[in-house]
Amino acid sequence: MLRPSPASIAPHAAMTEPAPRFRAARPADAPAIARMVNAAYRGASGWTGEGHLLSGRRTDAAAVLEMMRAAESLLLLCCLGDALAGCAYLHRESATEVYFGMLAVDPALQAGGLGKALMAEVEARARETWGATALLISVVNKRPELIAYYVRRGYVPTGETRPFPFADGLSAALVDGIELAMLRKAL
Repeated sequence: MLRPSPASIAPHAAMTEPAPRFRAARPADAPAIARMVNAAYRGASGWTGEGHLLSGRRTDAAAVLEMMRAAESLLLLCCLGDALAGCAYLHRESATEVYFGMLAVDPALQAGGLGKALMAEVEARARETWGATALLISVVNKRPELIAYYVRRGYVPTGETRPFPFADGLSAALVDGIELAMLRKAL
């Protein structure tokens, strides 16, 4: 089982010691993943927070387990030693495209390069595992700074939007008009 990442690790230390390692999530990891993802998306710290747009939780352990068990999927973990530092979800959408979502880095470790390292690993795994030639990602449409972050990394807005998954009962909108903007990156 993973232990939470120590908040005492400075962001700049994240990429120097210890080196990040990547592995597939295991069922025992689900509670720690849910805590870290909720801290990253709905917590008070970190630049990835959506708390001004959405209330509630981003996920829970049951939803994380469901993601792990989905066919043609991988919940990828980034670890520093034995500590969970980040995660990303991959799901094969078609013969050539893989959906990439739930990118999260522990807020105490953000801005240290772990997100970039995790994204590079996602791209490599999508190519190696499924022969993907493109990644798809969805971003809350009310987060222009996050959309810009992905554009700087080669993602292109497709113009497509999808409904936000409020039906899961975990989140509620605090503002009107929340949707998911779709972006695509050729690999």
